[in-house]
Amino acid sequence: VRTELEPIELEDGAAVPKEFANPTDDTFMVEDAVEAIGFGKFQWKLSVITGLAWASNYAMEMMILSILAPQLHCEWRLPSWQVALLTSVVFVGMMSSSTLWGNISDQYGRKTGLKISVLWTLYYGILSGFAPVYSWILVLRGLVGFGIGGVPQSVTLYAEFLPMKARAKCILLIEVFWAIGTVFEVLLAVVVMPTLGWRWLLVLSALPLLLFAVLCFWLPESARYDVLSGNQEKAIATLKRIATENGAPMPLGKLIISRQEDRGKMRDLFTPHFRWTTLLLWFIWFSNAFSYYGLVLLTTEFFQAGDVCSISSRRKEVKAKCSLTCEYLTEEDYTDLLWTTLSEFPGVLVTLWIIDRIGRKKTMALSFFVFSFCSLLLFLCVGRNVLTVLLFIARAFISGGFQAAYVYTPEVYPTATRALGLGTCSGMARVGALITPFIAQVMLESSVYLTLVVYSGCCLLAAVASCFLPIETKGRGLQESSHREWGQEMVGRGSHSPGVTRSNSGSQE
Repeated sequence: VRTELEPIELEDGAAVPKEFANPTDDTFMVEDAVEAIGFGKFQWKLSVITGLAWASNYAMEMMILSILAPQLHCEWRLPSWQVALLTSVVFVGMMSSSTLWGNISDQYGRKTGLKISVLWTLYYGILSGFAPVYSWILVLRGLVGFGIGGVPQSVTLYAEFLPMKARAKCILLIEVFWAIGTVFEVLLAVVVMPTLGWRWLLVLSALPLLLFAVLCFWLPESARYDVLSGNQEKAIATLKRIATENGAPMPLGKLIISRQEDRGKMRDLFTPHFRWTTLLLWFIWFSNAFSYYGLVLLTTEFFQAGDVCSISSRRKEVKAKCSLTCEYLTEEDYTDLLWTTLSEFPGVLVTLWIIDRIGRKKTMALSFFVFSFCSLLLFLCVGRNVLTVLLFIARAFISGGFQAAYVYTPEVYPTATRALGLGTCSGMARVGALITPFIAQVMLESSVYLTLVVYSGCCLLAAVASCFLPIETKGRGLQESSHREWGQEMVGRGSHSPGVTRSNSGSQE
């Protein structure tokens, strides 16, 4: 039995076991090929295309919610619960479809699930701009949400083509496209809303999806998925294509075909090995979306009032006014909304700097704690400038926590359940996003302080949950098969020669 593996130095200076990504082996796995080929032109192209999906299909459609709600509240004289429902119905669609898209991606391929979801969102996104009455826009925005639920699968596809050392940084940099999408949506609203109105905003916001739908045909299917589904020739062709584009040699030898497994089975998320991880991740994703989208909606309310204390006094006086009293977003509101949206960029940079230093779990815990602390500081009767700074910091860190979760989740699950695991986590996030409008818009009318306590308390619990995750994925390879010890692909494979057994170090912490 071999108990130690001799480390070698790759060109990038990272020490890895000798058997890992060794081109002289007589056999190799997809993980070995991805590591040997490395990061190059192919991954840069994939980054841009995946980022486009993230910006157009996810960020812009989400940012619309905080802009559309006050506009329809005034234009159609909607009570607050109907305004909240308009936001929640999008998350109902996302919640109901996230697991379905994950199952489709595990059963029929990542590329297939992603293409269908993007075309679905494009179609209903344009249609929602023609909604004649409230009930119609409610249904159509729900169908838009159903399509958006498939967008996280772009991260699954993206992660499976990335070498280990670049994975966290690249997935985090994809989040830059989220920030670009939200900023672009605010700028688009500034131009479109005063002249053309909200209908044109919905239509124009959906059009970038058309560009992604065209580029989607360039995307290859995941080689990891092809190997797991028994399509060895297609996997080799994809790896050769990547090697050619990157100008790197393919590993020598024969590609190992993983054991055939049932893919996309919910029970696999609750095996003794993953049960605790799955439950904790569900709560972490729930808290992330609950807090992030809650802050987006609260930002609009705070800016319209001026500060937290102004909201409290306004709520006391509102009984004397018509219950349908509304305020349109002003130019100053849009400007401050843009400033808080720009916090996504430093959020990415901070997370990028710490995630490979302190690990995925501690990064998520730190993000939740800072958000909770900033939420409590909002209790003070601060002016508009200080309010903007606190909202800026809170949004930067809660978005950083979201980014860390998107890095951690694809890393912790094996290929057979990776898309489903990410899909169910995304579904739980939509449960949080579904509830948050009734806290940020309805409960706020009763007590602004109770609203802030709810968000702060939820994030404190999520910080604790992050610390209790049993697996730290920092510095580990993606797991191919659920029948292997977690992380075995990183430290060595089963022997190619009879009578020799390789060590299984790198198991679950």
